[in-house]
Amino acid sequence: MRAAVLHAQRDLRIETVALPAMGPNDVEVRIEAGGICGSDLHYYFDGGFGAIRIREPLVLGHEISGTVVRAGAEVRRVQPGQRVAVNPSLACGRCRYCQEGKQIHCLDGRFYGSAMRMPHVQGGFREALVCNEAQAVPVSAATTAAQAAFGEPFAVCLHAVRRAGSLLGKRVLITGSGPIGALTAVAARLAGAVEIVITDVAEAPLAAARRMGADAAINVTDPAALSRYAADKGYFDVVFEASGNGKALLGALPVVRPMGSVVIIGIGEEVPIPISVPVVKEIELRGTFRFHDEFALSVELISAGKVDLMPLVSATIPLSDAREAFELAADRSRAMKVQLAFG
Repeated sequence: MRAAVLHAQRDLRIETVALPAMGPNDVEVRIEAGGICGSDLHYYFDGGFGAIRIREPLVLGHEISGTVVRAGAEVRRVQPGQRVAVNPSLACGRCRYCQEGKQIHCLDGRFYGSAMRMPHVQGGFREALVCNEAQAVPVSAATTAAQAAFGEPFAVCLHAVRRAGSLLGKRVLITGSGPIGALTAVAARLAGAVEIVITDVAEAPLAAARRMGADAAINVTDPAALSRYAADKGYFDVVFEASGNGKALLGALPVVRPMGSVVIIGIGEEVPIPISVPVVKEIELRGTFRFHDEFALSVELISAGKVDLMPLVSATIPLSDAREAFELAADRSRAMKVQLAFG
């Protein structure tokens, strides 16, 4: 089968790779759609992010969906012919954190398209893959492969919103209006946020965030753009930092109300925080990383038509043109979410 295999920075090749052996609890999924994520772009353009570097050829991709074509003898959850969203995360179920119900922090977890382990965990940008049946979550007959491929990124945002605590009646600021920022706006609205403001330094993603339901979208190339929200020690109850930019995090601190919280989604540069600000205002800084049971919730919401995430899709490009798809996905003036089509 064909796959998008990264060998080094900007060295993405369409190659033939083998299909792994299938066990009794595994299913074979014919991949139909795959969204290009920010981490995929970091691997493609930079060879990795932070201390995580590509050390061997890596099949990229983890926002994937497709149709089950074969099922192992002991599979009960799905059957051939069903369209599924594929959960790229698989916890071991045995370590102390899995036993405590903290599978996100599994000591032996695997995640598609990741160079964190050696050998790397190969990703989903291939025409077929074999996964555990627990990773294949069925969608409704009316759900398209493109819709189902949003299961993973929307799960990230649902987990971030859960980390924030109750948003009912809260005022929310989201810094960064890329796909994760825009999807966080959708998740925050579902959670009861009464006002959602989103920021960025580019107009195209801000326009997309408005289409996804943000009440206001502010260009912060002007350093004073948020100053009106700093009166009386701050305006927002919760901030979601989704840009990965240290300046965005620092710029948000003055507009958080006392005893508010900042949930950090974006992983970017190290940031020296003026610690007196969160201390004096009693602001809570909270991290958020991936998801666990939120994946099933994400797929359920998408499958039931409770959310419409397709306005984020800027282009659908065949696997054979994956390099062009990655270049387009990195152009924020032209694209929000670029998906690959397989088959």
